[in-house]
Amino acid sequence: MNLSRRSTLAAFGGLAFLAACGREQAGQGATALKDLRDRPVRPLPPGGKLTIDDGRYLIALSLIHPDPVSLLAAWSGDINRISPDMYEAFLAKSPQLATLPKTAQSGGEFNLEAILAASPAVSVVSQDSGPTDAQAAQLEAAGVSVAFIDFFSHPFENQARSLKLLGGIIGRTAEAEAFNAFRQTRLDAIAAKVATIPEDKRPTVFLEAHAMITPDCCSSPGKGNVGDYIAFVGGRNIGADVLNQPFGKLNLEYVIQRDPDVYIPTGGPHLAKAGGFVVGPGFTPEQSQAGLRRVVSRPGISTLKAVREGRVHGLSHQLINSPIDVVAVQALAKWIHPELFGDLDPRATLNEINSRFLAVPYRGDYWADLKPA
Repeated sequence: MNLSRRSTLAAFGGLAFLAACGREQAGQGATALKDLRDRPVRPLPPGGKLTIDDGRYLIALSLIHPDPVSLLAAWSGDINRISPDMYEAFLAKSPQLATLPKTAQSGGEFNLEAILAASPAVSVVSQDSGPTDAQAAQLEAAGVSVAFIDFFSHPFENQARSLKLLGGIIGRTAEAEAFNAFRQTRLDAIAAKVATIPEDKRPTVFLEAHAMITPDCCSSPGKGNVGDYIAFVGGRNIGADVLNQPFGKLNLEYVIQRDPDVYIPTGGPHLAKAGGFVVGPGFTPEQSQAGLRRVVSRPGISTLKAVREGRVHGLSHQLINSPIDVVAVQALAKWIHPELFGDLDPRATLNEINSRFLAVPYRGDYWADLKPA
């Protein structure tokens, strides 16, 4: 065999070896991705797309990808979870969102057929309300990788890991790690100050979720979800003493008996018809104040110490159940311990997230302090 022939064969052999190594590394990269149930997840192949069962995952993708809608084969269509204003902003950037196929929303009955009809490469589903094990196995058998994530039920445990997983799935790990570092730095600064607060100096807090959405009272966080935020910033969530799940109902008599130091109703555009707290780019500060006053004027609520002493603050529900929850955490810290966190500026934090990370920025206000009448 002459030299040129031998060199050619050697070159082909080297290419074959490199290709084999590439396939092996790709396989290792795929199995290296694990979801919150410690299941292997495959990254998106070229041209592959996702389905999501919660509209807020679109915001998470917006943190790490310049055109998140382009990644979707179908979505949950739950506009109120991201707010109608945010939906319109996504629509202005990506009109195809309006015609994307719909899948079931998290919390409802999982629709296996809708996922299969959309033909995604990966189905991103909610940890506490996604498919059953049998349904996940059916999707995997059909070639759809299933990724369980969580930004809401246990945010301090799962949020950073969930965003990193999304980054790995779509090939944007560096972007996910950059936002996680941004968030963690700000959480660490709060935690360091909270560690100095004695237990007997931690105010009691009643956060009423979706205040006035129904005539009865009182929806509240328990253990998990925004209840974790309240504890993190040095407050004592009165719901956590009687509710073992992330959310539940408190009796008005219990709330009155506990007489919390701080009262925080949540609201948003979805409370407009009920007359509750409204906030966001579609509402003026005067409308937000009027909604807060209606909330606190209800029988029982109007007698609370927090109302008498002016420690009432309204928060957009879309902000607390959001991948950009660090903004809400800063607002809560400022309200619950104003003497300790007076220098925090949630607005500046939101502006920085808008400019550095989000493909579709937040516009308008998402919280308000009740002003004296």
